Amino acid sequence: MLKDPRITQLAESLITYSVAMKPGEHVLISASIKAKPLVLALVKTIRSHQGNPVVELRDDEIDREVMMDLSDKQLDRQYRWLDTKLDDIDCIVHIRASESDYTSEDVPQALKMKSMIKMNPLTRKRLQKKWVLLNYPTEGGAHKAKMSYERYFDFIIDVSKVDYSRMNDAFIPLKELMERTDRVRIVGPGTDVHFSIKGMTAIPCAGNFNIPDGEIFTAPVRDSVNGVITYNTPSPQRGSVFTHVSLTFKNGRIIQHTADQEPELLADIFNTDEGARYVGEFAIGVNPLITQPMGDILFDEKIAGSIHFTPGRCYEDAPNGNDSAIHWDLVLIQTPEFGGGEIYFDDVLIRKDGRFVLEELQGLNPENLK
Repeated sequence: MLKDPRITQLAESLITYSVAMKPGEHVLISASIKAKPLVLALVKTIRSHQGNPVVELRDDEIDREVMMDLSDKQLDRQYRWLDTKLDDIDCIVHIRASESDYTSEDVPQALKMKSMIKMNPLTRKRLQKKWVLLNYPTEGGAHKAKMSYERYFDFIIDVSKVDYSRMNDAFIPLKELMERTDRVRIVGPGTDVHFSIKGMTAIPCAGNFNIPDGEIFTAPVRDSVNGVITYNTPSPQRGSVFTHVSLTFKNGRIIQHTADQEPELLADIFNTDEGARYVGEFAIGVNPLITQPMGDILFDEKIAGSIHFTPGRCYEDAPNGNDSAIHWDLVLIQTPEFGGGEIYFDDVLIRKDGRFVLEELQGLNPENLK
């Protein structure tokens, strides 16, 4: 494969901006084998800035085979090895390069659930490091996005180079507004849900945690969520893809759930643990270059004019006390072509049909972020 200078530029941005590596720090590159060009560029970039690269290569089909017959003893050993390794890591660059959402479809759900629950403490430990997550373009990703591979590759690289410093500045008034807001209401087709974010921290994400990025997140007061939300973006989970997921809440807890697919699997997901039935994140997406579902949560949760309302584990940066082995970023797009909708903060309309209406938030509308 010919060298693409954009890969080198992306590696530089990931190391110097996203994880802000300091000389002497150890950087774990946890990556799919398919992302080899970016892994090579990252190793060179880390060394050029006097860091120490540690490489962990993975493959979806190999991971599936390992999980197919995973014993408790093997799981315990994996946990100990990973736990020890993380003690020596300062930064993590996690690169996914999936070809299919269904690679692990035939792995027994009991094994998937057991692994998720066992590894949940390590997930929290990883989140305490300086980290960034991104996807490397694959033929499978292009197929899901309904693009040619060449066009998809260019899109992935270009969307990763949004002016995140401008976005970060534009987030400031929204962060201030969210942190003085008590009541939130979200309205749209099949959706009328309300909750409190009183006292919660709001975290702008402008290239620091995900590439591509473009969201600001907080968490609802755990038991404050009431009403119904119906998501309009396909979402993969546990080897299946769900559409039209609809959740009904009472005092924070999911009391009813429906989707177009696999009701038993959907129930298993929300029965993973008690925290799986409560919401750990509320976020607003603003990336101006992502306007349609890509079939990948990392992109879809950043769609300009979207929100995601996430059953499962909260982030320690915006904690509401909810812990779970799952963190499922279900996405609702509120632009006119997806049915529209409104967001209200303390009974004041702040966004209608995907566009911010308050003067101080105009900088977050797509034309002002490109």
